[in-house]
Amino acid sequence: MAHTKLDPIDRKILAELQDDGRMTNVELAKRVGISAPPCLRRVRTLEDAGYIKGYHADVDARQLGFEVQVFAMISLASQAEADLTAFEERCNDWPLVRECHMLNGEIDFILKCVAPDLSSFQTFLTGELTSAPNVASVRTSLVIRGAKDAPGVPFDVMEDRLAQIA
Repeated sequence: MAHTKLDPIDRKILAELQDDGRMTNVELAKRVGISAPPCLRRVRTLEDAGYIKGYHADVDARQLGFEVQVFAMISLASQAEADLTAFEERCNDWPLVRECHMLNGEIDFILKCVAPDLSSFQTFLTGELTSAPNVASVRTSLVIRGAKDAPGVPFDVMEDRLAQIA
């Protein structure tokens, strides 16, 4: 399935699970218009093919005491593949780094970080991030508030695009 087109039912399953990953298979089957056994088979096939990477709770970081969210823009001294990979691996070891994306342009990586407070983030910034091997510069921006945090992909845009192709 990974190299084939998804049919409308598969896309509907993905859209429904993206909106509510906790629904039962029976409810999912009802919403997509098929019976439960083939729905479960399709979900498992979508999981095996890598379309569904996992199921997660959307926890409130502030409610859990992580008051600070920061985006860190990282420039490396070397962009050799081994150095890029080494930095990515280091990011995986830092618990405060929640997302790491390699970019095209003036900066090499952007990191989304969370911390309980500014002091904790500063300790991470000065003690680990800026002193990491191959890090040439770090610029940070403190998040004041979030306006949108939509997971996944916009399935309605995908459906509109597919309708134009057909």
